[in-house]
Amino acid sequence: MTEPAEKPGRNSQRSKRMSRDELQAQLKSRRAEIERQVRTTRAQIDQVNERIEARAGRNLLMATVFGLGLGLILVASLIFIKGIFVAFCAAIVAFATFELARALRESGRRVDVIPAVVAGVAIVGGSYLFSPSSRWIVLAAAVVFVVLWRLVAQLFESRSGGRHRLGRDLVAAVLVQLYVPFLASFAVTLVLQPEGQWWALAFLILVVAVDIGAYASGLSFGKHPMAPKISPKKTWEGFAGAGVAAVVTGVVLALLMLDTPWWVGVIFGLALLGTATLGDLTESLIKRDIGIKDISSWLPGHGGFLDRIDSMLPSAPVALAIFTVFSATGMTA
Repeated sequence: MTEPAEKPGRNSQRSKRMSRDELQAQLKSRRAEIERQVRTTRAQIDQVNERIEARAGRNLLMATVFGLGLGLILVASLIFIKGIFVAFCAAIVAFATFELARALRESGRRVDVIPAVVAGVAIVGGSYLFSPSSRWIVLAAAVVFVVLWRLVAQLFESRSGGRHRLGRDLVAAVLVQLYVPFLASFAVTLVLQPEGQWWALAFLILVVAVDIGAYASGLSFGKHPMAPKISPKKTWEGFAGAGVAAVVTGVVLALLMLDTPWWVGVIFGLALLGTATLGDLTESLIKRDIGIKDISSWLPGHGGFLDRIDSMLPSAPVALAIFTVFSATGMTA
């Protein structure tokens, strides 16, 4: 007996089922291949980021994102409404002062955190409300305030380390005020001058250019440590790259933003190359003395607020001095 021939309709249905199965198999295979490629690419990117972070000491992607965000807020407040910039500056100073005071306290130095923050904000606010010459009076008042607070607090504390320890604590309290809010107050004074906002913006751009130049050059060519006992990742090759970036950026800013001769940009760039590098090394020295890597971890990829403004702090008074000498308007009393 012969088997009955299959009907044409069944053949068509079987062909359709085979076509669907083949298509699904191809889609699954393609999806698996794409997933493998994505995992491979992601692993390669992670490896690159790990190598960069191991060499540079920070997460490049997170640092870039947060840096751009903070930079846009800062530039917008600086150009459009100076009062907002002052408030923004006071907020950053408050956070940075809090970070430094807390880090010192955790290292064994009895620094009063809240009084330090209050005094720091007062110094920045005084630079905005009073004349530049009053800065020294506000600073003296802030220093007296934190010193008296520590002396009174010492009377109510059960443990005492003697005069040596008290003297060390007082020095630490004064250092916090001099290092963060006092240096930052020069930036506020600069912004309040006629056309001073452009010079403040230029000095911030220059500091960022120095940081980027040192980072890129050091990452690519760095072999010879600059200060291995203070900052092992800082190299002379990075310093040279920062110098090139500072001079080029300074000349461009002098011609296009500050309306000054090109050689003023060279002076501006080289001056801030020195101060920005000094500021970075100073904070590294403080962190090494305390025994920490970052002042805090509030800013992903950056560490803390002080880690971001360490190069700007000593650059602010130098920028104000260069503005006074070379600007068309000069400094008002």
